[in-house]
Amino acid sequence: MSLTIVTGGTRGIGAAIATRLASDGHDLVLGYARDEEAAAATAAEVRAAGVRCATVRADLLDDGGIEALFGAAADLGRLTGVVNNAGATYRYAPLADTPPDEVRRVIELNLTAPVLVAQAAVRALSTDAGGAGGVIVNITSGAATLGSPGEYVHYAAAKAGLDLMTKGLGIEVGRQGVRVVAVAPGLVDTDLHAATGDPGRLAAMAPTIPLGRPAAPAEIAESVAWLMSDAASYVTATTIRVAGGR
Repeated sequence: MSLTIVTGGTRGIGAAIATRLASDGHDLVLGYARDEEAAAATAAEVRAAGVRCATVRADLLDDGGIEALFGAAADLGRLTGVVNNAGATYRYAPLADTPPDEVRRVIELNLTAPVLVAQAAVRALSTDAGGAGGVIVNITSGAATLGSPGEYVHYAAAKAGLDLMTKGLGIEVGRQGVRVVAVAPGLVDTDLHAATGDPGRLAAMAPTIPLGRPAAPAEIAESVAWLMSDAASYVTATTIRVAGGR
């Protein structure tokens, strides 16, 4: 039986990952920040697949939030996987026009928090520590290699750091029964763009994508499901780009 934590697991890409993993038989612990209605709806969809699901409102910028997620998983059984999905940016703007406190928060949410979640995951999964082994999947971004000038270079920098953490940690824990991998989505059809003040961004950017369109969240979820499966048993310390060729 698989038991997986998904941070930011109740909306957008996270919700798609949760429902896809449920179809593979994963019991789930879904972390979320604020949206109680979305958490309840995603949990109901997951449970309809016949698996167990706990939702945890958790601030990942606080150590107590991370502890709550892993505590909820311990209540359900032996952890086998973690999807480090939670992340956000708040506006499209040049770095010089972005308030310093916002820069700090974006970097903390997209790099510091995932690193600390991965740390807790290794402690729970490592066979050296009595764990069952397992998989950590980090959701990074195609922005990490593009730099996102004029949009959110601080976010891109944080995601680049997460790519590098995937590489280093994957090598570090490979002999402990833990694979560490990442998926780097490109433009994805979620509410992120409207929330950051540019609801027309997907349509405007579509011509820059070789496949001519943004991804659906389910297309990102498929890559995550594969990486968490035995079919990807020899894949670690690497990032898979799922960006339509961009």
